[in-house]
Amino acid sequence: MDRIESQYPPPAALGTELSLWVTPYGTLETQPPDNQPDAQPVVTLPPVYPEWLGSPSFRKRHGSRFAYVVGEMAGGIAGPALVTAAVLAGCVGFLGAAGLPLNAIADAIRRIRSELGSDQAWGVNIIHDPGAPHAEEALVDLLLDEGVTCASASAFMTQSDALIRYAATGLTRTADGRPQRHNRLVAKVSRPEVARHFLAPPDKARLKALVEAGRLSANEAAIAAELPLASDLTVEADSGGHTDNGSLPVLLASMLQLRESIARESGISEHVCIGAAGGLGTPDAVAGAFAAGADYVVTGSINQATREADTSDRVKTMLCDADIQDVTMAPAADMFELGIQVQVLQRGSVFPGHARRLYQLYTEYGGIQDIPATERDYLERHVFAAPLETIRQQTEEYFAERDPVQNERARRDPHHQLALVLRWYLGRSVRWARRGDDERRAHYQIWCGPSMGAFNRWAAGSFLASPDGRTVGQVAWNIMAGAARITRLMQLRSMGVDLPANAFVVLPQRYRLGQAIHKKNE
Repeated sequence: MDRIESQYPPPAALGTELSLWVTPYGTLETQPPDNQPDAQPVVTLPPVYPEWLGSPSFRKRHGSRFAYVVGEMAGGIAGPALVTAAVLAGCVGFLGAAGLPLNAIADAIRRIRSELGSDQAWGVNIIHDPGAPHAEEALVDLLLDEGVTCASASAFMTQSDALIRYAATGLTRTADGRPQRHNRLVAKVSRPEVARHFLAPPDKARLKALVEAGRLSANEAAIAAELPLASDLTVEADSGGHTDNGSLPVLLASMLQLRESIARESGISEHVCIGAAGGLGTPDAVAGAFAAGADYVVTGSINQATREADTSDRVKTMLCDADIQDVTMAPAADMFELGIQVQVLQRGSVFPGHARRLYQLYTEYGGIQDIPATERDYLERHVFAAPLETIRQQTEEYFAERDPVQNERARRDPHHQLALVLRWYLGRSVRWARRGDDERRAHYQIWCGPSMGAFNRWAAGSFLASPDGRTVGQVAWNIMAGAARITRLMQLRSMGVDLPANAFVVLPQRYRLGQAIHKKNE
């Protein structure tokens, strides 16, 4: 099996041991000084391989080759094909279960398992829905019934009974008395005050209530009290979809400090791995995250344009044309009433402007009947392409099957009914995009962060420039191999080697997936 081949730097600077000599001029060189064949090197650098980036604990915990996670893109965009491809490429993959009915999630889980067998380097996303807490409980029931041993939790602001029950179920002790997890919970957060809830053990009152309700055993609760709720914590910065548009270096440093502080306060011995997400679309960005202390990295937006992503070819083409400034914020469908926003692709879509207008109408009017005739006409003609009464009926039919409580509330509260009707557009815009609906192509809602544009700039002119060339595996291997090269170059620079600027130019190349990226010296 071959080592990585690269133009920048020479192969000897990446995958083999490297020695440096001091010259008479006080500089460090990769060759002995002239006329001093017996000179001894002043420093020897070990090789750097993509498999060695990040935390060995994370890779061992999840059984992955790389400390690299292919994130959960909601609505099934990160579906069975994408998750399977990620795991087979040596990464961790998460099913984007948000917005899918339970039967579809169950089917996806079984499809993934049929492809991967006993491989456990994958999981399912649990997204917080403040309007439907029972949905979280039902999903956790499904994951436990199906034996899914890894889940990612996103959009949660605090601990919940559902998450505690998932993390604590199956806890045991080893022969020497150490706690041993059965289920791994990977929490995604963007604020230190939220991270604290996942870095600390579960709330004792919640544990007690779960035991009294028969949802946990007393032994499971006792062991859970000794462990952080989450086994891993992903620090999310400027990502697609739900985001606080944070700065990754600032957030990551704060979370690393917080982890150590909480561990000292609580006496927890288990090491929580801290990962980085948001804005990671190029090898240098990933190398920077690892250099800043990330135990693992998570990519999201860039995988939506791969062949395995379960979205339309039209969306993938739009994403491949995006630049770093072609994104904006717009109201989120799942947290519309709270004013929560998501980051979406702006180029080529009127969705962001329409969505903001809908939220403004929600804040200004108490019900459908209060909307002025001119506004109503605009909505029916240019946004919904149907009478509002028709949309109201469709909304009622949808919730009669999915969540009847919403209809009951709407009958009592006209303002809630207005929210459901306006949310129809936000929900449908995602489906139009995934299906590639030609009639509604100007209204696509495409979750996307600026990393998509950064990836496109890096991949320009290469086989990764078009959707046909983008696979989850090729994207992951190129980013991780490139990050390893850049890491080695930074080691050389720190040793005083004067490197040319173009040494840091990492070009995409094709890999034979399934083969070793490197071959250790025998």
